[in-house]
Amino acid sequence: MATRNTKFKLNTGADIPAVGFGTWQDKDAQEDAVTEALKAGYRHIDTARIYGTEAAVGQAIKKSGIPRNELFITTKLWNNSHHPDDVEAALDASLKDLQMDYIDLYLIHWPSPFARGNSMFPKGDDGKMLVGDSDYVDTYKAMEKAMKTGKTRAIGISNFSRAELERLLENTSVVPAAHQLELHPWLQQAEFCEFNKSKGILITQYSPFGNQNEIYDSGKNMGKLIEDPTLVEIGKKYSKNGAQTALAWGIAHGHCVIPKSKTPSRIADNLAGDFKLESADVEKIDGIDKKLRFNDASARFGWDLFKDLDGKK
Repeated sequence: MATRNTKFKLNTGADIPAVGFGTWQDKDAQEDAVTEALKAGYRHIDTARIYGTEAAVGQAIKKSGIPRNELFITTKLWNNSHHPDDVEAALDASLKDLQMDYIDLYLIHWPSPFARGNSMFPKGDDGKMLVGDSDYVDTYKAMEKAMKTGKTRAIGISNFSRAELERLLENTSVVPAAHQLELHPWLQQAEFCEFNKSKGILITQYSPFGNQNEIYDSGKNMGKLIEDPTLVEIGKKYSKNGAQTALAWGIAHGHCVIPKSKTPSRIADNLAGDFKLESADVEKIDGIDKKLRFNDASARFGWDLFKDLDGKK
């Protein structure tokens, strides 16, 4: 089964490669991992201020010699920089670490603000997160201004609920180009995806392998998504594994997927997840939704996240 090089169009008209390389976690391994990913053929790299990996991403890209215009780079605004006066400075800091003049896509990482300041996780004496008072609508308006400077070519969101997205659309002028959210065959959120698409917003799936990530405590006392019998069986038909089949399912639905790995063989394997599934196989995978959400930071962030979405406990 031939590997494709699928691209989708953002509402800005820009092309975005369907398979991106995620750089969350394993901070010290990221320069080598991104170098490997670029060698393997990835041209879409996803990072974020909070990951602490922007400098490694920038260094790997610089060393690769690949022209900037052949790459699609996404990064994200962290919760401590939601105040409108802090947004452009945060973007400048990301650009400096990435050694770039512009970002292709800049996202609000979470709708939930933290207290302003240099601390990424500001906490009070009681150990609880110090929540900020910036409204994500105002944060997004500051991102609209940043877009006009050319420092980012598109803006979007991540981890918003439907009500939060609706409110954002009603009160801002630039429709988000993308919405990045936890999405995989066990948390499909089909209705919410359709709502985003109806507004011209591209879905990007983070954690496309679900509970493969050891950080998710709620996913530990069960089998792994990528070993789901339906994914494994369908994969055999195409000489692919369960992980590659999960990626192909996302792409079949018109979503970007951003798997991550630091292992060269898996980095290459994930890129080969861009293959065409027959519609009957897509439908079979549509049938294994468990509405299982593994990443919910509500208690830690002091914000009721995902409250109108599938998988909310």
